[in-house]
Amino acid sequence: MLLRRRRLLLSASALPLAAPLLATSARAATWPDRPVRLIVSFTAGGTTDIIARLVGAHLSERWGQPVVVENRAGAGGNIGTEYVVRSPADGYTLLVGSNGPLAVNTSLYHNLPYDTRKDVAPITLLADVPNALVVPPTSPFRSVADIVEKAQRQPGALSYGSTGIGTASHLAGALLDQMAEIQTTHVPYRGALALNDLLSRRLDFMFATIPSVMEQLRSGTLRALAVSSVARSRSLPNVPTMIEAGYPGFNASAWFGMVAPAATPPEIVAKIAADTAAAVRVPAIERQMIEQGADPVGNSPAEFKAYIAAEVPRWAEIVRKSGATVE
Repeated sequence: MLLRRRRLLLSASALPLAAPLLATSARAATWPDRPVRLIVSFTAGGTTDIIARLVGAHLSERWGQPVVVENRAGAGGNIGTEYVVRSPADGYTLLVGSNGPLAVNTSLYHNLPYDTRKDVAPITLLADVPNALVVPPTSPFRSVADIVEKAQRQPGALSYGSTGIGTASHLAGALLDQMAEIQTTHVPYRGALALNDLLSRRLDFMFATIPSVMEQLRSGTLRALAVSSVARSRSLPNVPTMIEAGYPGFNASAWFGMVAPAATPPEIVAKIAADTAAAVRVPAIERQMIEQGADPVGNSPAEFKAYIAAEVPRWAEIVRKSGATVE
């Protein structure tokens, strides 16, 4: 009788500890039971937006709930990112962001209103999107070596455009300057306007995300000399990497991932990660992403967390050496 009473007491004492776990498991089992918002921290029509809409459409079918893509652009992706990290941590407000707001901006902005390493729950790395070093078809440059040779002879004479200070296109050019020990002139633009001046040859070259120039590459109105990723892009398999062009360790690709507010229950994060990783592996979606210029990934929350942790200091060093600042 005494033994039975002790067992009952132990069981009763365990109930307060088990209750939160049971509640969390129940939330995960029924999630989602209403629409999910994917916040894109950039304007509609850009690479982040394209990827979010491709993945979101599949997730909507899988979950049986609307997945609504909402653009909250501004401040290099910081506005949309801050909105998400301040949102309820229930899995219904997620961010599709890039290496800018999730890694680069930590060192680019001195008063960033969030800390990626503390304020977000990484879900999955959606895609790696290399920058392509592109020139107009009438350009005399046929290789990276041609650009470097001209820049060595005439420091500062060559100009390259970017989609803004501190963006991947800017920092890829800065990294080329650093590694080749040359001096070129950076001309920042708002968004895709740089392409217009490149096409009219007011600029000499540009690092641009492959999706943003894929149409021009296919039509022959731009020529790709190299890509900024460690391995060749699945979208441009015949274009060599900057590493192959003679710059070991050159890595200045953009990447795009999904995150949630930091306190989102792990069970919900795990479910979203598994379903989203499966989405980017659906043959039709994978093919569309590659055709757009993105290399699909789809990893685990732990892997993406480790990836972000490594990317923050790597980009910080590139930013430091470039002298880039927006404040």
